[in-house]
Amino acid sequence: MRPRLLPATLAAAAVLLAAKLQGVLVLPAGPPPALSLVAPAQASSHAAPAKASAPVPARPVQAPPPEPPPSAEQQAERALLEGLRARRSELDAREQALAARELLAAAAEKRLGQRIEELGAMQQRLQAFDRTLGEREEAGWRQMVKLYEGMRPRDAAAIFDDLETSVLLPILDRMGERKAAPVLGAMKPERARAITAELARYRARPAD
Repeated sequence: MRPRLLPATLAAAAVLLAAKLQGVLVLPAGPPPALSLVAPAQASSHAAPAKASAPVPARPVQAPPPEPPPSAEQQAERALLEGLRARRSELDAREQALAARELLAAAAEKRLGQRIEELGAMQQRLQAFDRTLGEREEAGWRQMVKLYEGMRPRDAAAIFDDLETSVLLPILDRMGERKAAPVLGAMKPERARAITAELARYRARPAD
């Protein structure tokens, strides 16, 4: 029984295969049957892991393109800005130096004002001292003149003949004419003439 079924099965399979081939060749152009869509999908699903596992080549790092050289206008603007900055720095330095000089001048002026005030106060004290000294000196001369005016003319003349000229002149200059005339008349003639001339020059001197 089995040897007879085998040829019959083979023949049926051959007929079925020929029918399939004839159907494939006769089908018009159009979308493929569902079977054909499933197979590529399965194939692609099976092939996807293989592509994912493949190493991705590294892309070379490209250097940035060089910057273009500045134009003449840009260079001129840059030079102008640099010149303005340098000028501003110079002006700032001059302003600082001027402010420092003004501070020094103000301090020097303040010290000078204080010194002038000190000198003014010192001058006032000296003037007051000179007035006091002059008053005391004048008081001393007046007392001396009063002393000689109270003496007899002959006695005063004997002292005046030997008295130094620098001392005698201030005394005679302060004595009244009525008191001085008798004393000069009692003095030695030569001494009287010389002291009279000196007294005239003494009184003609410019006032201090």
